Amino acid sequence: MKARVLKIHKKDNVLVALTNLKKGERIEHDGDVYTLVDDVDAKHKFFIHDMKAGDAVYMYGVLVGKLQFDVPRGGRMTTDNTKHATGAYDYRGVKLEWQAPDVSKFAGRTFNGYHRSDGRVGTANYWLFVPMVFCENRNMDVIREALHNELGYAVSGKYKSFTKALVAAYKKGQNLDDVQIDGLSLDPTQHRLFKHVDGIKFLNHQGGCGGTRQDAETLGRVLAAYADNPNVGGVTVLSLGCQNLQLRDFLKYLKERNPGFDKPMYIFEQQKSQSEEQLVSDAIRKTFSGLVELNKLERKPAPLSELCIGVKCGGSDGFSGISANPAVGYCADLVVALGGKILLAEFPELCGAEQELIDRTVDEATARKFMRLMKSYGEMAEMVGSGFHMNPSPGNIKDGLITDAIKSTGAAKKGGTSPVADVLDYTERVSKPGLSLVCTPGNDVEADHGQNSLGGYTDSLYHRTGNTHR
Repeated sequence: MKARVLKIHKKDNVLVALTNLKKGERIEHDGDVYTLVDDVDAKHKFFIHDMKAGDAVYMYGVLVGKLQFDVPRGGRMTTDNTKHATGAYDYRGVKLEWQAPDVSKFAGRTFNGYHRSDGRVGTANYWLFVPMVFCENRNMDVIREALHNELGYAVSGKYKSFTKALVAAYKKGQNLDDVQIDGLSLDPTQHRLFKHVDGIKFLNHQGGCGGTRQDAETLGRVLAAYADNPNVGGVTVLSLGCQNLQLRDFLKYLKERNPGFDKPMYIFEQQKSQSEEQLVSDAIRKTFSGLVELNKLERKPAPLSELCIGVKCGGSDGFSGISANPAVGYCADLVVALGGKILLAEFPELCGAEQELIDRTVDEATARKFMRLMKSYGEMAEMVGSGFHMNPSPGNIKDGLITDAIKSTGAAKKGGTSPVADVLDYTERVSKPGLSLVCTPGNDVEADHGQNSLGGYTDSLYHRTGNTHR
């Protein structure tokens, strides 16, 4: 008979519903029988004991919440009866004995990547446009439209064809519902002029001026890290000239990060140009020349140890921590065993998993850095009236993630089981093989930027685990 519930850890006092369960149903599990006192939708949980106010709730074997009032055995966990709670954590000097997975079948296997002069290997070959300030966003948009359309990088080809078909049908007085998008799909590489350049990326943003000097520095370091990313082959920089984030600062951060940086980089400052037209035309002309040269670089085999993969969540639900995330975690362990790098981001989604991760760190200094960053991040969130306890989104809660600790302990499974080799603050460069914990916000865009800035996640193997039914 197909299982209807799951107990994740022997210490847990909740069962996870694997399918929709109805009030009054008798659920058998591991020799016990539970009569449900509430409807329990799939992905949600019910208690296996009579619970009293103040009782601890355990899931994944760790504390994830506290009862706010009495709930009978068979009662559903809700945001009303259960509030976020986590256990204390500290460095305990645990010596992790990790059993690496068997990777013998991958011995000698390679991937085709772009080899950079500093020895790193990218899984993609992009040209990057970087603005020093939001004032350049309009110029970025103009250049993007010109280059993407004429060089074959526009991603909306099939939709343009679809719209064109709709226009034709409208002019002929035909039924628009008869026009279908099926069959209009377009091979994204079919019309590319430069076959060995995977795309042109434009990093529009709203910073660079008007904020604090610290904001400008953080932005500058993120942009410098993007330029240094092994998936980037060349860079065009647009500057207004008067902004907080000055070109000299950007170049300093880039030099600090990679003293041997030698990728082609073209810089244009608008206040030194005769006109906007000159700035845009010069940027397009010079970039085109750079693309001609970049297109001469072709993919070549590289060992799997050169992989650097960023893992993070997206649209998590109550099944993510027991299916998608552990599956990604297994892949992460394989990459680590092969000598590669794994970047696990989003510190708000490690809340509740701290002790396990601390016990997996390679040394005390690494553990202490993780503890410091976690506590500092939590304190900053509380200073603005928030906190880790407010992490789960309405969608998370609807699909069974009642507390942040439940969401986080499941999210941490993406990092696998290997030792924590390093802990990195935002924009720090990854250097050590193995699993690194990356201090980023939970916000997807900001977390993505943080992972990019560490040295590049592999574009073709980037994993976001979300609703498992997708």
